[in-house]
Amino acid sequence: MSNQLHENIDTDKYPYVNRGLEGIVAFSSTKSAIDGEKGELIYSGYNIDTLAKHSSFEEVAFLLWNDRLPNSDELEDLKNKLLAERELPEPVINYLNSTSKDAEPMSVLRTATSMLADFDEEAPLDDPDANMRKSIRMTAKMPAIIAGYQRARDGKEIIAPLKEGSTAYDFLYMLNGERPGESAEKTMDICLIIHAEHGMNASTFTARAICSTQADIYSAVTGAIGSLKGPLHGGANTAVMNMLLKLDKDADIEEYIKERLAERKKVMGFGHRVYRTVDPRAKHLQAMAKSLAEETDSVYLYEWSEKIMDVMKQEKGIDPNVDFFSATVYYSMGIKTDLFTCIFAMSRITGWTAHYIEQAANNRLIRPRQLYVGEKNLPWTPIGKRK
Repeated sequence: MSNQLHENIDTDKYPYVNRGLEGIVAFSSTKSAIDGEKGELIYSGYNIDTLAKHSSFEEVAFLLWNDRLPNSDELEDLKNKLLAERELPEPVINYLNSTSKDAEPMSVLRTATSMLADFDEEAPLDDPDANMRKSIRMTAKMPAIIAGYQRARDGKEIIAPLKEGSTAYDFLYMLNGERPGESAEKTMDICLIIHAEHGMNASTFTARAICSTQADIYSAVTGAIGSLKGPLHGGANTAVMNMLLKLDKDADIEEYIKERLAERKKVMGFGHRVYRTVDPRAKHLQAMAKSLAEETDSVYLYEWSEKIMDVMKQEKGIDPNVDFFSATVYYSMGIKTDLFTCIFAMSRITGWTAHYIEQAANNRLIRPRQLYVGEKNLPWTPIGKRK
């Protein structure tokens, strides 16, 4: 449909098109609340600032799946279940070793996640307990897929997951081949917390739409990964880092950004469909980006980021979103740029599966209407007379 056809639609009359489903409320949910004016993000009743300060990723996973925080016994039980499910099936490991070393990591993650269903006897089951167990399995295995492919494409041996430690700790161990320090583990853990859930974004909507057909949870997560892969969703932080890495250290950042804006080129990592102020997740990432930049002798990256943020505020009146500073954080931790979105998925698996379980509990097939704007009842022209 052309933009002209969209422009001719009378939005004062029903039916009409809300492009991108702008302003449409499709679901009720207990998983998260976003106040775009205040810059507030709530997970199942708890402010993201509170969770980033006090909780762990495993606690947040329990919270999203159960709408409450765990007690000590429940948290220990979840940790033990995650530990027990970390190992990948041998055919999945073989796939990571044999697939193209030039493949996009998100494409590999999508395929490997889909493969997991073939080795889960409960994959077709649709009861709440089975879906919870499958959610735990995918959450436990996704870090091994991401780290495993990174090592495989680097020509290194894939490292088996540990039988101890947090999700953040084990991921960094499998990725780098050495046990991470306390600071690195805490940084990764906070990153996983703040990416775990974010309302009815494109990938979560995709997961719920697939669930509504009564397709299994692996199908829903696979579809969500495909949605997250796009640069307007999860891929934005990779675009941010690629932009920064193209610049010389003596570059005039202010002039560079103003030139991009003058040429109507998009500056990734800014603006949000929901927030009208600073993304609350970006505040935590900014603090981590500054600290890591100082530790890794890449202060210039953080200084560039601050300058870009100032210019965008002055010129466009918009603030950074979660992708902008997450790029610097991951890069400063030594993570390859094309893995950034995979880490996003490694966290968001908890939100996707929580929404799947919620949708399944009170399901109705998602079937929106379309507004037809083409011609009707055209006369038939024999093929020999068509131009």
